[in-house]
Amino acid sequence: MFASMEIKLYKSPWRAVKLLLGSGAFVALGVWLLQQENTQPLIVWACVLFFGLGIPLGIFQLLDRRPQIIINEVGIFDRTTYKGIINWEVIQDAYLVSVHRQKILCLVVPEQFEPSYHKGVLSQSLAELSKSLGFQELNIPLGMISINELRLIEFILAMAKAEHPSRATLLQEYQA
Repeated sequence: MFASMEIKLYKSPWRAVKLLLGSGAFVALGVWLLQQENTQPLIVWACVLFFGLGIPLGIFQLLDRRPQIIINEVGIFDRTTYKGIINWEVIQDAYLVSVHRQKILCLVVPEQFEPSYHKGVLSQSLAELSKSLGFQELNIPLGMISINELRLIEFILAMAKAEHPSRATLLQEYQA
């Protein structure tokens, strides 16, 4: 019997470095502007504080080596968006949405498996707003992961349509 295979996708350290460099540049610019005479300190401090938040976030992203997404024979687990595994049996469709060059994987599931199904009116209203913008309730951001998004979406669609015994083969083929 085969051991359960998993594909683990990690955050790209290069993207964390870019966040650190970008945040650091704006903080440095803000500090420089604070030393100039004709600047409004309130606006500059707001800029420094806002972009300053990117520095600890970038450090955390750089040092966090836990897998972001785990894909196995059972389903998909995304550490940032959903608390459990999204089983292959409930995934009806998947598609990519791009927002400012950041790819987001949207998973279409039956209504009874959507996170807002058992929640209140506010959660359901926000879910409808998300859907009206072209997203789903189960969205997996791929912005911090260096991966071929088109190949991943094809793989996810194949896994969702495959029967359980052939999923191990698909996992092996994807890793190759």
